[in-house]
Amino acid sequence: MRSAVKWGVIGLVVLTIVGSLLGWLIGGKEGLYGALLGAAVGGGFILFTALGVLLTSKLPALTAGAVLLGTWLLKMILAIVVLAILKPLDFYDKTSLVLVMVFALVIVLGAETYGVLGTKTPYVDPTPSAPVNDEE
Repeated sequence: MRSAVKWGVIGLVVLTIVGSLLGWLIGGKEGLYGALLGAAVGGGFILFTALGVLLTSKLPALTAGAVLLGTWLLKMILAIVVLAILKPLDFYDKTSLVLVMVFALVIVLGAETYGVLGTKTPYVDPTPSAPVNDEE
């Protein structure tokens, strides 16, 4: 998971730079603010999950699942609250926010998937093999 988090952060940083530059060129200061907010909300949403998995990896499966479910619920509530607070404000471009937020979700998920798939994991067969009988 460390590799997944690393690639997710790298993807998010690149997206933040490119999105902020494009947002500023197209929408001015409002576009820049929208892009920065979109990267923070979208990237933070996904990276929070990866960090949660990383931090609960040593816990029993039931405990880790409960913690991840609880953090998922907390993320959903925080995302709704943040977007509700931002909705009436007009210092940012809403189009930039949505586009960068969606790209952040896609890019960070893709980068994390790449990080997980590139990790070598030992494979163990849970069923014992048949004993070898040399006395035949």
